[in-house]
Amino acid sequence: MINIKSKSELEKMKKAGEISANALHYGGQCIKDGMSTYELDKLIHDFIVKNGAKPSFLGLYGFKGSACLSINEKVIHGIPSKHEFIKEGDIVSIDTGAFIDGFHGDNAFTFPCGKISEEARLLLERTNDSLYKGIEQAVAGNRVGDISNAVETYARSFGYGVVKTYTGHGVGREMHESPEVPNFGHPHKGPRLLPGMVIAIEPMINIKGDDVFTQPDGWGVLTKSGSLAAHFEHTVAITEDGPLILTKPTIIGDDYPYRTSL
Repeated sequence: MINIKSKSELEKMKKAGEISANALHYGGQCIKDGMSTYELDKLIHDFIVKNGAKPSFLGLYGFKGSACLSINEKVIHGIPSKHEFIKEGDIVSIDTGAFIDGFHGDNAFTFPCGKISEEARLLLERTNDSLYKGIEQAVAGNRVGDISNAVETYARSFGYGVVKTYTGHGVGREMHESPEVPNFGHPHKGPRLLPGMVIAIEPMINIKGDDVFTQPDGWGVLTKSGSLAAHFEHTVAITEDGPLILTKPTIIGDDYPYRTSL
């Protein structure tokens, strides 16, 4: 069942979304050569708690962290570790959420650590742009497939692979609600988008190939090709006035190199 949120519920979701977005981008600003993913996770955890919320991911399905931290060819669901270190030139996906007043915010962004390759820079820029191609289709009266097709069409235009095993989803009182929001598909297909629906749109794009596999720990998901992957996500409300991004950060400057709004 797809849950429709009232205006008062959407206001609460804005608060959860803002905390989640600021925690995400605070974490991105903290990334540095030589730090462990465990250290980065603790910084994000403390930021969320200091802002009066709870980390949505901590304990979710047994996850042992407040953020999924995935480096280079690891697409999603990386468990923070004292033995995994970020180095100059890496790209680091941070996926995190905040829970407050009964609702979740959920978002992801892939950050560079220092100077990265041109190939990696373009992947980040284009995956982020594919997210906004999807958001532009998050209009009342459209269907989920319009979002899915927009993401896929844009990513495929560069020869990239699109992860099909994992999808976006509804967000609300639960972190994962209906409907599923794939990053591939056909326009005019799938559930109708209605005012009050809230969804997480989250392209997971690989430089080469669609296929992924899961690490023996049952969590980390890597590209089968070994190529770099990027992951970007926003929580978006469907409104009568168009898509409303609920996970908009307020702590980054105007000179930030990657797109953060419509």
